[in-house]
Amino acid sequence: MSQSEPKNILIIDDDLTIRKLIGFHLRKKDYHTLEASDANEGFEILENQKIDLVLCDVGMEGMDGFTFCKKVRENEKHRVLPFIFVTAKSSYEDKEKALDSGGDDLISKPFDVQELLLKVQALLRRTEIYKTYGAKKSIEHAIQEDIPKILLVDDDLSLSKLFHYNLTKAGFDCTSLNSAEEGLVEAKKNPPDIIISDIMMPKVDGFEFRRRLLNDSDLKSIPFIFLTSKGGEEDILEGYDLGITDYVLKTAGPRVVVAKVSAIIKSLGKERQKVVSELHKAADVLRVKVVPDNYPSFPGFQIKHWHLPFKGIPGGDFIDYFELNNDLMAVVLGDVMGKKWGAWYFAIAYAGYVRSAIRSALQNSKEYSPKTILQNVNQSVYQDAKISEVFATLSILILDKRSKVVKYSGAGDLPIMLKDFQSNEVKVIKSDGMLLGFAADGFFEDSVIEMKDDDFLVLMTDGIIESRNESGVPLGSDNLAKMINIMPKANDPLDYIQTQFSTFTNNRYEDDISLITIRATS
Repeated sequence: MSQSEPKNILIIDDDLTIRKLIGFHLRKKDYHTLEASDANEGFEILENQKIDLVLCDVGMEGMDGFTFCKKVRENEKHRVLPFIFVTAKSSYEDKEKALDSGGDDLISKPFDVQELLLKVQALLRRTEIYKTYGAKKSIEHAIQEDIPKILLVDDDLSLSKLFHYNLTKAGFDCTSLNSAEEGLVEAKKNPPDIIISDIMMPKVDGFEFRRRLLNDSDLKSIPFIFLTSKGGEEDILEGYDLGITDYVLKTAGPRVVVAKVSAIIKSLGKERQKVVSELHKAADVLRVKVVPDNYPSFPGFQIKHWHLPFKGIPGGDFIDYFELNNDLMAVVLGDVMGKKWGAWYFAIAYAGYVRSAIRSALQNSKEYSPKTILQNVNQSVYQDAKISEVFATLSILILDKRSKVVKYSGAGDLPIMLKDFQSNEVKVIKSDGMLLGFAADGFFEDSVIEMKDDDFLVLMTDGIIESRNESGVPLGSDNLAKMINIMPKANDPLDYIQTQFSTFTNNRYEDDISLITIRATS
């Protein structure tokens, strides 16, 4: 950790000794600590200081830790603030309550200092990854991501308004600015799909604006159109010498500008399609797949999956099946942060680690355990500096066809759901394992699930629950559970959920979609 940028950790506990003990060990690791004895002091510090992580006691007088966390989460600024409970209680109900109130993790008193430090490090690291990769998109961005963005720079306010109106009317997301300086700042902040710029502007003219864009590696390849009243041959040639895409005279009118922009957007789309096609061919040549083409055959269970890559481009979700012996089958579902080919590349690496860990388990284990396999994967990822910097989750299940018992362990994954027809309810099964590669020990544990005929399990990646309907409302875990609970026993789980999900979203997805159903059969 950099000495110049220490992370600020807020410790809230009504026990002064505990505060001092935790603060002492955190400061030894170069963290900066702030202390509060109750919820009120905690709110005050959060309001006035930049806090990177909260360590909070549960059993405080006045407002308890769970209620405090819920209140903190109501503030938009603190929705993803890392939050760890420190408590004397460690029952399953307490852990569930900690997560339901908005906490990220829980550690029991008397706590192991190294475990506490690892959890702090892991959560801070996850937050940095969220910032770097933009894991949580805003609703507005999700809705607008398919609309081409145009940056229009012109100091002539009347003409700028005219062109802005026509570009917006044509369906483009147009931002208008009056100077090259403002245009450069905006382009860096929100890179557009096309830049349209006047030539004759005070202070920095269009030619200089274009040169500055060319000196920026992130902006130089953005298509650029000169919009100008100058039509001399030398001016036009100078523009093309700067690598512009096109040149439009203002006297040609806004319809011509719209037509030029539309043509460029179509051309860009064709180029992207060509690149995608070539990448698909390359993947086929490599024969590298992260999702099987067919469902596995395993008597005693009916296993099916549905996978839909975002915008048709292979992404970060991966699915795999391994028949461990005549009685046991391993089911694997992983999700690497990001979209498209970059995430796909890392998904291949993660899938390779999983396969290697399972091969090792086959050779060395008499009793197969998902948590053991996960820990082997985690060790490999943790030691790989490149892979460990990419956020990934993993679910591993081992099915026993004789006993109809399923063992499950997860690393930072979404809860899995069990439809129990005998009790006619959906049971949510959560894992406490940490995200892959965040610490040498991921604290993975096995859950044992006993299934009866017709009961089924549902595994999913966050593309399912984060997809929204036309009103912008996400499906969410609760709605998915309700959807599963009302399914008639005679229906096929995968077909039913797929149909209901597609109806809810109107077939509009915001991420890779992956869903696995596992039904116990006679």
